[in-house]
Amino acid sequence: MTSFSRIHHLLERQVAHAPDAIALTTPSTGDTTFQDWLQASQNLAVILRNEGVRPGHRIMLVAENSVTLATGLMAASLLDAWSVPVNARLSAAELDRIKQHARPAATVFTHAVSTAALSHAQQADAHEFPFGPEHAMLATCPKTATETTRSDAGQVASLLYTTGTTGDPKGVMLTHGNLVYGGQASAAHRGIVATDRIYGVLPLTHVFGLSSAFMAGVASGASLELVPRFDAETTLAALQSRASIFPAVPQMHALLMAHANQAGLQILESEHLRYISSGGAPLDLAWKQKVEAFFGLPLFNGYGMTESTAGIAATRPGATRTDTSVGKMLPDQHIRIDQQNSDGIGEIIIRGPNIMAGYYRNQTETERVLDPDGWLRTGDLGFLDDGRNLQITGRAKELIIRSGFNVYPLEVEAALNQHPQVVQAAVIGHSANGNEDIVAFIQPLADIDLTPEELKAHLNDRLASYKHPTHWIMSDQLPAAPSGKILKAKLATVFADRLASPANK
Repeated sequence: MTSFSRIHHLLERQVAHAPDAIALTTPSTGDTTFQDWLQASQNLAVILRNEGVRPGHRIMLVAENSVTLATGLMAASLLDAWSVPVNARLSAAELDRIKQHARPAATVFTHAVSTAALSHAQQADAHEFPFGPEHAMLATCPKTATETTRSDAGQVASLLYTTGTTGDPKGVMLTHGNLVYGGQASAAHRGIVATDRIYGVLPLTHVFGLSSAFMAGVASGASLELVPRFDAETTLAALQSRASIFPAVPQMHALLMAHANQAGLQILESEHLRYISSGGAPLDLAWKQKVEAFFGLPLFNGYGMTESTAGIAATRPGATRTDTSVGKMLPDQHIRIDQQNSDGIGEIIIRGPNIMAGYYRNQTETERVLDPDGWLRTGDLGFLDDGRNLQITGRAKELIIRSGFNVYPLEVEAALNQHPQVVQAAVIGHSANGNEDIVAFIQPLADIDLTPEELKAHLNDRLASYKHPTHWIMSDQLPAAPSGKILKAKLATVFADRLASPANK
């Protein structure tokens, strides 16, 4: 892989090679060439520099997918500042907690594509300014402290705040080297080339979209279609007509399949689509099989986290799998399993060029997960099979101990998702009388009256009785992050009243 010390060097390489090729396209701005993207980034960098932004400052990007967001990421690199991409759909309180921790010198709001960003901008008394294909809004506080900069790829490029964080925010410091590696590894693994069109509905404010769509696109010269929000009907049309690469989370596939079912569509036909993948959340075998039957393509699976710049392992084209393995480690990465259970399952520990520099302003938490030799404790449980493919069994902290038995939520979720009327399921443990209850949250197909009794019968020949849920919560919507990932940490709070009701047992 080619070494670059800044992410904007990848953009400059594409401009030198094919300045008029389409780099970005959006519903509101149409096509943007690599040359125009670089020029807009340079314009924005000048504006921010004139507002007092200096190397080592943080630039918060309150955003949804747009040319402004893509340009802000590159402008920060040009300034040797840190980008802090934050999804505009966060509440004002959530945004304020991140702002107080990151202490940005400037905040850019993508109000042209996001009413949520506009609302935040108005509260921040931001002003509008033009810099390229879109207008944005800007608020500044240039007297904030700068961080030390360095000339090599170890310079921090982006500060990402982890999904579902409670209490004090945890800001993951990703370096230019991390992001360049992530983009190049993703593009090489998928065989992405300049003629490809990536459907970018994954939020670039989340590491999956930032690394596997945004950075993969600029590393390969492919065109990236930026979509502010996932919509099943719009996504289906794009996959039928133009997209060739579709990275997504399992929940997107579930909602897409539910929409296709309602529309009476059994098979998607496309002359362009060649690669579909799943990551960001566990994938179960039933949905994998359904998605593959619908697209007529293998569904590639992957595993990563914010602290590892997304990609750790992935299944490979040409090595189609019939299980839910996340495949082999990506190049130059190493793994070990801290075995604690008799079944060979243990915590996944990794090292490589993708590992974060640490948590911003949180040395204690950094030292808890990252040792001096660069090994990162993921907090995830899994094992390596005979072919050294990584199998994920769940989160260490999500392990449920029911009557002395270990119950892995992922296994229960996979069995529930095999029911034809379940869109998606989430399972958590809930302490009760010295034991742990198994609580299942179910989103059924629209207009379907699915009962716990039907689901219990469905599980009878699929799971041991001690793995069966003891509480059932049916809902037409489960709390999810902008990426589509179910926020398990919020389930007990959102459904607290129903969880306490005996009727749900």
